[in-house]
Amino acid sequence: MALQALVFDAYGTLYDVHSVVRRSEDFWPGKGAVLSQLWRAKQLEYTWQRSLMRRYVPFSQVTREALAYACEALQLALDDGRSHALMQEYLRLATYPEVPAALAALRVRKAILSNGSPDMLAPLVAHSGLALDAVLSVDEVRIFKPAPEVYQLAVDRLGVRKEDIGFVSSNCWDALGAKSFGFRVYWINRLKAPVDALGFQPDRIVQGAHEVLL
Repeated sequence: MALQALVFDAYGTLYDVHSVVRRSEDFWPGKGAVLSQLWRAKQLEYTWQRSLMRRYVPFSQVTREALAYACEALQLALDDGRSHALMQEYLRLATYPEVPAALAALRVRKAILSNGSPDMLAPLVAHSGLALDAVLSVDEVRIFKPAPEVYQLAVDRLGVRKEDIGFVSSNCWDALGAKSFGFRVYWINRLKAPVDALGFQPDRIVQGAHEVLL
């Protein structure tokens, strides 16, 4: 069955969130990698907690608060200047190496569906130069993935049946959330991790964006 659209997660799928490590190393030598890992983990945890509590705030606030937590937990001094500099890194994250050519080769409609708020996504996509038909943010529905309302946003905005949409994510919980909703799902499993035990399986497991639709 031919797909009419491919919808991509942004963070960790098209864009490498850990490209902030180098800037973190400038501030705290030897701590950049561990900071990035904890920052990302707490960022995701906050989205799930806020969704369950129905206490939505934009992803930019979630990201800033997760950074503050990670620095406090690791006993790293964080002032306003360092916080601003690291938040700016999120506006120019590196794409994974295969992403630009892979997206350019796809002959279907392409969109991002992300937890990111518009103030983060717009400059990030502009900086990367990726050509997309739509950039969709959970900010429109005020709840984070993997809530079904988020995936419905892609159906509504693209005007395509969910059965005709392929969803691509490197986050297994996101991939399985999309599968539960009814998308055809490609899980980018760069780390060769096991599938999360959530009662669903991705339609395909791939190593990068270049393997989607092969």
